[in-house]
Amino acid sequence: MRRRVFITLLGGAAAWPLAVRAQQATKTPRIGILSPGRSENPILKMINAFLQGMRELGYIEGQNITIERRYADWNPERLAALAAELVELKPDIIVAWRPRRSRPSK
Repeated sequence: MRRRVFITLLGGAAAWPLAVRAQQATKTPRIGILSPGRSENPILKMINAFLQGMRELGYIEGQNITIERRYADWNPERLAALAAELVELKPDIIVAWRPRRSRPSK
């Protein structure tokens, strides 16, 4: 009888670390988006395409992923401060765009 109780307790204790690991795996990933422009075309198109790709991979904003957006409003002097702000939030990744340069005329 005592042997059965001991084996039952031992088996239950072996599952405790698995339960703890499963509970810790609920951290929601955070993405920082840094844009030189505003939330308008063409920047908005790029961001929407990125978010669509994330949805196709199963990441949906507000459900299983958090997205922090920062826009420089076409003011390059603001980019460093906005990047530092995003870094302070400790996202898992920061996605940044640079403005498209027009081709030099010939």
